[in-house]
Amino acid sequence: MIRSFVAALAVVMLSASGAAAQQSGDADGAPMVWVQIEAQPNLAAINEALRRRSANLQDVNGFDLDGSGWYVVALGPYEAENAEDVLRRLRRDGRIPRDSYIAQSSDYARQIWPVGANLLNESAAAVRQDPATPELGVSEDAIAILQDQMSETQQPVVQKPAAPEVADETPREARASEAELSREERAELQVALQWAGFYDGRIDAAFGAGTRRSMSNWQDANDFEVTGILTTRQRAELLRQYNAVLEGMGMQRVTDTEAGIEMQLPLGAVEFARYEPPFVQFNPSGDLPARVLMISQEGTQDTLYGLYDIMQTLEIVPESGPRERRGDSFTLVGENARMISHTEARLDDGRIKGFTLIWPAGDEDRRARVLGLMQDSFTRLDGVLDPAAGSNDAQSIDLISGLEIRKPLFSRSGFFVDGRGTVVTTSEIVGACGHITIEDGQDAEITSSDADLGIAVLRPTDAIAPIGVAALAQDAPRLQSEVTVAGYSYGGVLGAPSLTFGTVSDVRGLDGNENVARLALGALEGDVGGPVMDAGGAVLGMLLPRQQGGRMLPEDVAFAADAAALMDVLKAAGTSPAAATPGAPLAPAQMADRAAGMTVLVSCWE
Repeated sequence: MIRSFVAALAVVMLSASGAAAQQSGDADGAPMVWVQIEAQPNLAAINEALRRRSANLQDVNGFDLDGSGWYVVALGPYEAENAEDVLRRLRRDGRIPRDSYIAQSSDYARQIWPVGANLLNESAAAVRQDPATPELGVSEDAIAILQDQMSETQQPVVQKPAAPEVADETPREARASEAELSREERAELQVALQWAGFYDGRIDAAFGAGTRRSMSNWQDANDFEVTGILTTRQRAELLRQYNAVLEGMGMQRVTDTEAGIEMQLPLGAVEFARYEPPFVQFNPSGDLPARVLMISQEGTQDTLYGLYDIMQTLEIVPESGPRERRGDSFTLVGENARMISHTEARLDDGRIKGFTLIWPAGDEDRRARVLGLMQDSFTRLDGVLDPAAGSNDAQSIDLISGLEIRKPLFSRSGFFVDGRGTVVTTSEIVGACGHITIEDGQDAEITSSDADLGIAVLRPTDAIAPIGVAALAQDAPRLQSEVTVAGYSYGGVLGAPSLTFGTVSDVRGLDGNENVARLALGALEGDVGGPVMDAGGAVLGMLLPRQQGGRMLPEDVAFAADAAALMDVLKAAGTSPAAATPGAPLAPAQMADRAAGMTVLVSCWE
């Protein structure tokens, strides 16, 4: 039974081969060439591309490019002159990409589609002259069964014929084909030459001496004959190089009538997620951490300026980078070690529209090309995003329109010690922060610190006038006396310092060390760096981290650097803090007012 099937299969294969040879119509051995129209980086993508192309084109084939995981869609095979006609006609009609080009059989490792087809290993005479005639083939399953019945010694050795070079155009023919290019196509070639580093002139679509010189240099660098006139194949190769960076990006024009925006988006990297006014959000669709926002809302100049300020608080807009705000538009670029974010928006006729592109750092060539295509294609349509669009289910004080607000690495407390805005805080911030802010985003710098005492001194980069200033106690606290710690227990979420009450357990540390008081008090991490006050509001010291000597202590045990230690560090920093005078105990409301005036939120940023 098996032998009968094998014999029948052999007949089918011979018949298919003979049919292909009969269809060639050329017994003189014309070279096999192809019109390559698309490349994809994996099997899933190439399968989708083959299905899509087969629905609209004839003679569609799929090939493994070189075993590296890249696959291509190619039409053919054709004789060289027929291939040029097919390429020109389909490109003119917009049915294939403009960077499609003529390829040889030797450019491909093996055929993967149609299943069973193996046109690369057929004789050089098996060239299709009639583009409408379908190929014949045998399924891969049938071939596998046949091969299983043959021993290794019986396997035929198929010699792949060497494909002759496809004849290129003469300079005269190249100039003639060049004359058929549109102004846009000529400008695109200049852009590609500029991108490749061979042209630094103006993009004017005029092929003058500078453009000809750049063409010659490109030909020389790519091992072509140096003529200063690009042939059709060379132009295709230049554009292929230029567009190779976009392979897999799936740049497609997207029209969103809800937002009233039309533009090209990299749909190979992002996909629609949701409406969160004023944004249309597109999130990553694969491993590339790219994101896109369309911006659409009604408003005035005040709305535009407010959006400009709000965008700078978002996690997707890093703080470093150029930014510009004009009367009717703004541009924001934020970059850090992880990402580069580009935002642009413009107010026109009471409507603010724009976009944000978030792209991983280190992929600048691809980011720049994607951004350029988005900018060039951005089109304002009628309509604007409804403020009530989307579900807005994710409600959080850390979110704006579903986007995370930029948050510090950590926050601690501190307090003012003079009228210039000098702040005392914990030395935890030393060496841990890219930059430091106090109060409502005021930048501050470390002027001095003492790691042994755990104290750091900050000064704001811009002058500020504090509401209240700490007055340091002159005497050591009495044991079991009441104390109050003021601090941003919850990292500034409450908007004002909290008060925590306790007592003095000892005027020394656990190891008997001076300048440290032990407290019976249940403080939180955010309180560290805050002032420890006696009943009259005088500052007895600064709260230290609970962990001492690598040990975590009970929750109701805390430590404070005492006023004498603070005084020494501040004098060394050139600051003369105020001395407290004895006074009557403060009521809770008075203590809260005293604390609110001098206690500050200290934030450590990346």
